[in-house]
Amino acid sequence: MKRVAIVAAHFVPSNLAGVHRSRLWSLHLREFGWEPVIVTTHWDYYEERLEPELAELLPPNLRIVRTKAFRTRPVRWVGDVGIRAFPWHYRALVRLAQAREIDFLHITIPSNFSAPLGRLVWRRTGLPYGIDYIDPWVKPFPGSDRPFTKAWAAARLGEWLEPWAVAKASLITGINRAYYQGMLDRNPGVAERAVLAAMPYGGSERDHEYAARHPRPTPLFAEHAGKFNLIYAGTMWPPAFGVRDRLLEGLAVLRRRRPQLAAEFHLHFVGTGKSPDDPHGFNVRPQIEALGLQDCASEHPQRRPYLDVLAHLHAASGVLVLGSTEPHYSPSKIFQAVMSRRPVFAFLHEQSTALELLRASNAGVALTLNETRLPDAAVVAEALERFIYANGYSADRVRWDVLAEHSARASARVLARALDEAYARASASRRI
Repeated sequence: MKRVAIVAAHFVPSNLAGVHRSRLWSLHLREFGWEPVIVTTHWDYYEERLEPELAELLPPNLRIVRTKAFRTRPVRWVGDVGIRAFPWHYRALVRLAQAREIDFLHITIPSNFSAPLGRLVWRRTGLPYGIDYIDPWVKPFPGSDRPFTKAWAAARLGEWLEPWAVAKASLITGINRAYYQGMLDRNPGVAERAVLAAMPYGGSERDHEYAARHPRPTPLFAEHAGKFNLIYAGTMWPPAFGVRDRLLEGLAVLRRRRPQLAAEFHLHFVGTGKSPDDPHGFNVRPQIEALGLQDCASEHPQRRPYLDVLAHLHAASGVLVLGSTEPHYSPSKIFQAVMSRRPVFAFLHEQSTALELLRASNAGVALTLNETRLPDAAVVAEALERFIYANGYSADRVRWDVLAEHSARASARVLARALDEAYARASASRRI
């Protein structure tokens, strides 16, 4: 069995969403001929809250190499753990490669600044490598257009580093092709050299089975018992703000139409704050208050533990999934929403792969948008009203076979096949 080192700057017990990409792969890669070795940073160097119970969701005997990093205290010069752990990750990978304990290196980004590890290790040891785009690397983001700010510097550094990092890659993967298409457009030679593969996060039934065996309280719903509790759990990033606002505008229309709505319905935004652990970093509450919706919608900005989120999804009346105006964005939370066995209300870009999954599985309803068009608030209100008061969802009618095609196991199978091809090409190239 070949072995792949997967670099994940954050990993369990971190409660950041990105840890699940490598975790979910590690559950299934052995089935397809690849032994995963996780190279990550020790949790002593994380800044976010930890969720130790996530270790229960890891496969037995998973090898995890945890390294040191520069600390952020007493002076926080750099927060990005990929930068802070970079020299230790590099040394760990070189040791593994030189000892012939790994056959391939695959790096998940973000942290984007972990990506150059691949080329550096390749130069030192000849180990073939790949990069996985959980998010596009080079793209506009808040503050990146303001000269000489940290955001501006990070954007300029990415523009310089990405071409160098990908130039010798044997494999490029991503949530879907659109996540790395911009990189290919800027670096056309990469597609000629590297194997390309796309696979969503997917999800694992094991997570939901564990959550069912270890029930947790759902305090967010306690004061709204008996109501239709609709929950959105996850980050709220700028390209989704317009979608969020139109949803709330539709809710305001529905509230005017049904004055008793607050006694029958509540919308919960969870973990949507400006940073994972800031209890006051509200991204949604200002819009809720501006529309006078405080009695039927609320925001809990801090990120909640993953297993707490699963408990709330299972106990909810419905699960909300919001997309964005960017065509490439496919919400990773769509699988968890469907697996909760609760009806899903989605607001997605018409090109999102999540839309295809939702419709094919018969697990919910979706409103669609594109870069220039959002449905009118009245249309949103009508869709919400049908979802709340005339919902025909039944888990018996969900096509679970469709869901299996988008599972973590299916994702690992695609990755393993891509690893096989990339490894074979790299080996043939070395023999020439």
